[in-house]
This record gives sequence, C-alpha cells and structure tokens, in this order.
Amino acid sequence: MIPMETLVAFFMASMLLGLAPGPDNIFVLTQSALRGRTAGLLVTLGLCTGLVVHTTAVALGVAVIFQASALAFTALKLFGAGYLLYLAWHAFRASSEKISAGKRNGMGYGMLYRRGIVMNVTNPKVSIFFLAFLPQFADPARGALTLQMLLLGGVFIVSTILVFGSIALLAGSIGQWLNRSPKTQVVMNRVAGVVFLGLALKLATVKR
Repeated sequence: MIPMETLVAFFMASMLLGLAPGPDNIFVLTQSALRGRTAGLLVTLGLCTGLVVHTTAVALGVAVIFQASALAFTALKLFGAGYLLYLAWHAFRASSEKISAGKRNGMGYGMLYRRGIVMNVTNPKVSIFFLAFLPQFADPARGALTLQMLLLGGVFIVSTILVFGSIALLAGSIGQWLNRSPKTQVVMNRVAGVVFLGLALKLATVKR
C-alpha cells in the first residue's frame, strides 16, 4: 500500500489547500460566525459527505483509466497538470475578499448539512481536482489503485474535517482576523499557488 511518508506529504498538502481562502471554507466560517459552532460543524460534515461521493467516483474511474491504455493515462495526466496550472494562476492573481456573515434566512441545522452536501456534490471542479490531485500519490506497483484512491480520499476528508472544523470552532476570531488582514489572505493564496505549481510539475513528469 501507500508508504507512510507519501501519506504524510499528501496530508500536509491537503491541509495547506484546505487553509487557502475559498468558497467552501468561507461558507463554513460565515455560517458558524452567524449561527454558532454547531452550524459550522454541520456544514463541514455536509461538505465532507459530498467528498465521499467524489472520492468513490474518482477511485473507480481513475482505476479503469489507468489500466486501460498509455494514451488514456497521458491524456489524463496532461489534463490534470493543465488544470492545476490554471488553479495556480488564479491563486497568484487572487486578491483579498471582504468576508461578510450575511443575513439570517431561517436555515435550520438539517438544511445547513444538506446545503454542504449539495454545494460539494454539484461542483464538478471537485471531481476534476480529485482527478488531478489523488493519482499523483498512487502507484499501480503498490497494489489496487481503487483502494489507494479510497485511502487518499479518506485522508483528504480527515484533513478537511480538521481544517474546516477548526474554522467553525474559531469562526468569530478568524472572521475578524481575515477581515482586517487582507495581506494574510493574499499570502495564503500565494502558498496555495506554489502548492498547485509543484503538483502540476509532479503530475506532468509522472510515468505510467
């Protein structure tokens, strides 16, 4: 199976990407700041439930593609590297955003959980990102690719729970901090850009 050092590297990269300001973690932050920690944690669980769906789909699909042909492998590799470069470009160009909790709209806890699921499952970029991200840490020589993808997806979900859960628990102070420190947002986006560039280079040079 996957060596521990590879899992640690994957976990650290996942943590860094989870910390980069984006629609999901900002939604967790604002809902938790507005409705309390429980609301933020339920949104986090909803988002992670959606990740289970993407992980399963990618695990099954990537295993088939990797075993099909060298052409399919190369096409997926180049597509993934190109998408990661696209993400890096946007991360480097991103500026700070004013975070606003918004207005109360009567959303209950159950609805917040479902909103997290829907937000994640209906976002095709998550599947595309997983297609580009997970295969870099898998190796057919280590055994079944499907199991490796599921393991990596599980590690990614754990990192998401830790990062987003921490944001939910510290929503009040984090919201104030990000609002008054736009430079911090810019730095985090730059860090994410560097991570994306490194992943794109690794993916572009990987061999079947």
